[in-house]
Amino acid sequence: MTVTLRDGDFAYESLEYWETFPEGVSPVECPGIAVDDKDDVFVLTRNVEYPIMVFAPDGTFKRSFGAGVFSDFAHGISIAPDGMIFCADVGNHAIRKFSPDGELLLTIGTPDQPAEIWSGEPFCRPTHVAVSPNSGDVFITDGYGNSRVHKYSADGERILSWGEPGIDPGQFVMPHNIVIDADERIYVADRECLRVQIFDTDGQFITMWNNIYRPDGMTIGPDGLLYIAELNTQGIEVPPPGVGHRISIWSLDGKQLARLGDPDMGEEAGKFIAPHGIAVDSKLDLYIGEVTYSVPEVGGRHQDPPREFKSLKKLKRLGASGEAK
Repeated sequence: MTVTLRDGDFAYESLEYWETFPEGVSPVECPGIAVDDKDDVFVLTRNVEYPIMVFAPDGTFKRSFGAGVFSDFAHGISIAPDGMIFCADVGNHAIRKFSPDGELLLTIGTPDQPAEIWSGEPFCRPTHVAVSPNSGDVFITDGYGNSRVHKYSADGERILSWGEPGIDPGQFVMPHNIVIDADERIYVADRECLRVQIFDTDGQFITMWNNIYRPDGMTIGPDGLLYIAELNTQGIEVPPPGVGHRISIWSLDGKQLARLGDPDMGEEAGKFIAPHGIAVDSKLDLYIGEVTYSVPEVGGRHQDPPREFKSLKKLKRLGASGEAK
């Protein structure tokens, strides 16, 4: 079964099934997702034996790597301009860099030795990584136990940090995701403030976009647009329809171009439960990873009995004629 999602000039065929997991293997949930220059899809999971799974564009499973490295609370994955893979692990407070074939090249931070909560020192539950296309500097949101962004050199030396708890410009409640554009503007998803803040590479505030419901995952597509995964509500036993669990598309000058997703939650095609990671391939197809097991109130762990919901989605971009691009 497929469902068409459309808003303005943006139309997608939402595929109920796309990926093929190895026999007997499930992801638990998929907090992060990234696409390389060959359109291979790198999925960060919370299955500690298969933490990073790589799929071909048609959903064929290719390989897995990272076993024995991650906690069961792996969080974010991104691919640097040179093809290297960066992952943030909330559970063991570390950032790791892999080659595309899975060789561990660098660890930033000391695993399982967090900084004091709200100290501003790296790391206390870091969430995501972005790498400069020019300098190779590494920008890290430090996210659940700090309200901070850290800038590191390519070889892992800390350069500077910025941010503190608060709701004013340059402050954060939860810096959850980070991307960098070709002009080296830094976009930070300040999730619990319902906004994206934008900085230069020295941490100087430029502007902010408001009224984005709990922005979780972000990516800049090859079309130069910013794609944002918006999370659902928390602390509400029956969340209101149409609040979160959707994808929004923005121009880099801050214009909202589209919002996609059914008002009601669901794991079937056309619906979302808890979008958390997002990626765009060369055909402008979208890949969405969801935290459908751990999310409060409605996640699989809260079901009776607990069960895994589907947590990996693909939206195939359609042209004006309704045909796949």
